[in-house]
Amino acid sequence: MTTPTLTTTAAAVEVHGAHKWYGAHRVLDGVDLTVQPGQVAVILGPSGSGKSTLLRAINHLEKLDVGHVSINGELIGVRRHGERLKELSERAILAQRSGIGFVFQQFNLFPHLTAIDNVAAAPVATGRAGKDEARAQARELLERVGLGDKADAYPRQLSGGQQQRVAIARALALRPGVILFDEPTSALDPELVGEVLSAIKDLASSGTTLIVVTHEIGFAREVADLVVFLDGGRIVEQGTPAEVLDNPRHPRTREFLSKVL
Repeated sequence: MTTPTLTTTAAAVEVHGAHKWYGAHRVLDGVDLTVQPGQVAVILGPSGSGKSTLLRAINHLEKLDVGHVSINGELIGVRRHGERLKELSERAILAQRSGIGFVFQQFNLFPHLTAIDNVAAAPVATGRAGKDEARAQARELLERVGLGDKADAYPRQLSGGQQQRVAIARALALRPGVILFDEPTSALDPELVGEVLSAIKDLASSGTTLIVVTHEIGFAREVADLVVFLDGGRIVEQGTPAEVLDNPRHPRTREFLSKVL
């Protein structure tokens, strides 16, 4: 199998003092998080704890009310204007997002495009590659996630696990420095979860910076460099899997783990 060369250097991600409100409800409450280049960070927490909001804030799909995000030292979605932060143009934000892969709970594939064309679409649309080059790279990426034989299949012809693996290949197509996963197995039947986690593990071993929101504790224990437990919009505890999963210090972490393990 030919593995495509991912030329983008793994990125460092920093979240500084992140606050987000929905009306009177505070979703993020002063989150500070640093993920080093090439690390795999797994974010755990109960429903409504702010996990997905934090993930979406990293690529500016959610705009923070206070605080900011930087990737490799570059502010995301904003620029400094004196003492204030000013929103970038939508075009500039889209350009930044092209360096941040995102894999959603729902697969969000184009139903009218084959697997290979779903993967090739972004490099062509952004001018990163011509159609032939993008399709050749897409074929290699589909091979990488174990779907080389499904290149010409439409999403409706694929299982949920296969569709999510196409989505992972698509996220890789722009050679991002970081890839964000928002509960990538939550929409799958249990027997399909393993194939998607296996594809993510392969990425983890390649040195790409990954931030994964998931409830899969076994995956976190096996793959994560950093485990972050979020509750009530705050980081309650973070550390290695051994520290957070096997020897949690905070009562709230212990309570959560007792219910999911």
